[in-house]
Amino acid sequence: ICKQILNFYFMKTTFLLPNSYKKIGWILLCTTLLLIILSTGKNPVINISIHVFAINNGQIFQNNEWFVWIENSIIDELICLFFILGSFFVGFSKAKFEDEYISKIRLESLAWATYLNYGVLFISILFVYGSSFLTVLVYNLFTTLIFFLLRFNWLIYKSKKLVLSEK
Repeated sequence: ICKQILNFYFMKTTFLLPNSYKKIGWILLCTTLLLIILSTGKNPVINISIHVFAINNGQIFQNNEWFVWIENSIIDELICLFFILGSFFVGFSKAKFEDEYISKIRLESLAWATYLNYGVLFISILFVYGSSFLTVLVYNLFTTLIFFLLRFNWLIYKSKKLVLSEK
């Protein structure tokens, strides 16, 4: 009986956010896209420089500064934080009608995204060198979430389309 209770408890426990977080996530992702458009190029439209606390302010071939206040443009940080929060909210919020099939698609999409992410990293290790490799590593921080969102939403779209075509 204890085993059945534990199985029931752990099988029903989902670590998903409420469905309302999905809307917040899409707003954050759209804000991220807008910030990227406004902050890139030769003459960025938006640049917010403020004093921030830095645990480490290290530069290549220079002395590291520890626990200091520095002047910094925080657009890059805002873009990263909004993207991570937005994609996390979109990807890990419950569907309106969450069932075992959607849970299966979510798990398979996450596994697929992880495999693809490490495949990209593996190929990058073999064929990308110098400072370009650091750029690949930075982008690689976000590709798991991107691949997951693309795959999960594509499979949900296909399954809805299949259900509608059967009716």
